[in-house]
Amino acid sequence: MVVRIVRLGTPRAADEGVRIGTVRRPPRGVPKTEFASRDWYDVWYPNLAPSVATMKMAQHAATPADWHAFAKHYRAEMATPENSRSLDVLAALSHSANFSLGCYCADESHCHRSILRALLVEKGARVDPAGS
Repeated sequence: MVVRIVRLGTPRAADEGVRIGTVRRPPRGVPKTEFASRDWYDVWYPNLAPSVATMKMAQHAATPADWHAFAKHYRAEMATPENSRSLDVLAALSHSANFSLGCYCADESHCHRSILRALLVEKGARVDPAGS
């Protein structure tokens, strides 16, 4: 059993399990009834997405220092009790079920999901080491 970190909208792995969208907004121009069939996500969980202000920091991060500032803010958001408990639950589930978490960004290394991956590992999750 494992959690995969994926790019939403990409083809699913055969044993991927439930795909969870950790994005602030649903995909544009896609009917809600087609989110799953088009490989976006089965469940929307914006709680694990950066806040709008923090997301804007990531979008405008042009230097390593900018990215570090974004990562620090996002980690602080994920450290709140509610979000930390969500990460605890997902880490525990990764030992008994396959599922995936994702975002739209093409480059995981410049996306909140890279930090989400690290946070889950820190919580003891079984995370697929392959990039998205």
